[in-house]
Amino acid sequence: MSVDGAGTEQGGGGADEPGWDVDPDDESGVAVVAAVGRQVKAWREAAGMRAGELGAAIGYGEDLVRKVEGGRRIPRPEFLDRVDEVCGAGGKVAAMKQDLAAVRYPKKIRELAKMEERAVEMGLYSNHNIHGLLQTPEYARALFEMRRPAYSEDEVERVLAARMARRCVFERSPAPALSFVQEEVTLHRPIGGAPVLRRQLEHLLEVGKLRNVEIQVMPTSREDHAGMDGGVEVLKFEDGTAVGRSDGAFAGRPVSDLKQLRILELRYGMIRAQALAPRESLAFIEQLLGET
Repeated sequence: MSVDGAGTEQGGGGADEPGWDVDPDDESGVAVVAAVGRQVKAWREAAGMRAGELGAAIGYGEDLVRKVEGGRRIPRPEFLDRVDEVCGAGGKVAAMKQDLAAVRYPKKIRELAKMEERAVEMGLYSNHNIHGLLQTPEYARALFEMRRPAYSEDEVERVLAARMARRCVFERSPAPALSFVQEEVTLHRPIGGAPVLRRQLEHLLEVGKLRNVEIQVMPTSREDHAGMDGGVEVLKFEDGTAVGRSDGAFAGRPVSDLKQLRILELRYGMIRAQALAPRESLAFIEQLLGET
């Protein structure tokens, strides 16, 4: 729990390595990718083509075709579209894009997204950067690109797509109650540069006006601060259960024990009480926007 398509490179052998690596520890993902690979191979053979011939026909390298067929590479959606067209599959290969839509994201992100999809209430305090659910694509990309050890461009695209997919939580009906507390410093730090920060602040104002969303700012000047141990996340579900996590409690592990959750809820409640009220927070963000 962390409640927190690139272009292809053309060469003599076609586009090289577009897609995502398969996580060997993701058993369900491995099974799905292997099944898709077998179908691609079956349709290629039915069309009387070798792997290299299919690669040349669809604009990709033979090595990638073999990796996809062997379940060692998660193909991009456009790869399946081209295979479908060239092999005359009548939409059957292209339809498998739905099967791959989830497993192309890292397993831990899929698990987080599932919890967020179930949650009826979320309380989230961020102290280092804008919370992932509130990030614009440009801001998120800048964060991923500055990561050390560095992500490859392919990894950046993969985690960026996964983070943006999680924003569907704002489109749910019925809408969950979402509470965010942002440390003031996160609103000043120009991640990605001034234009990216400006668009990020504009996005916060847009989201903060949603009826089910409250965004609060924790001023740097506060003498009392219950969040000094780090971020806090509490997700509550319709059946009365909940899960929470904090950087500074229970070794940073997700917890669902009622006693442990009570500690996190108390901490988050204090953080909210010490932060600016939602209306004051939006006015504060609007003032920062004017100065950016």
